[in-house]
Amino acid sequence: MGNIAVHEFMSLDGVYENPSWTFDFGFDPKMAETLAAITGQSKAILLGRRTYEMFYPAWSSRTADDDPGAPFFNETPKYVVSSTLEAAEWNNSTILGPYDKRAIQDLKDATDGVIYVSGSGTLVRAMLDDGLVDELHLFVYPVALGAGGRLFGENDAATKLALQTTDAYDNGVVHLAYGPAA
Repeated sequence: MGNIAVHEFMSLDGVYENPSWTFDFGFDPKMAETLAAITGQSKAILLGRRTYEMFYPAWSSRTADDDPGAPFFNETPKYVVSSTLEAAEWNNSTILGPYDKRAIQDLKDATDGVIYVSGSGTLVRAMLDDGLVDELHLFVYPVALGAGGRLFGENDAATKLALQTTDAYDNGVVHLAYGPAA
């Protein structure tokens, strides 16, 4: 049975939307090591429609010479949760249809390894509510943005987690890795 490992870049006030603001902080090589450890175990990628639509043009034409992460994103089987997307052009992509807890559990059951999720806030919130997330990797940047889509909304149910590990990077980013609360 697989595990779902979510990775999010977010501000101190919980904004994850359009993470282009992270460029102001640079990308610490140790962050790359942490992300490589997560993706290195991953056998599948699970994305919401909006994240898929951002990742497809950004990654599909990249090679390993352009970015060492390109082979992972281009060669790994990808599963897209969407009620509106009718075709997935990116190689190795399958549309799962609208969010369905059972479909996600079936994907976990059929995957021998980690299922990587990045961005996909609506999907992540639903999976957290349904107890499907096994690892939540938050890379918290030292900035409060004040506006933007937040990973946890005001009206969301309480989400209890257990801290597994932490890392601090030279660019001021903190990595907080959580698992389900006991």
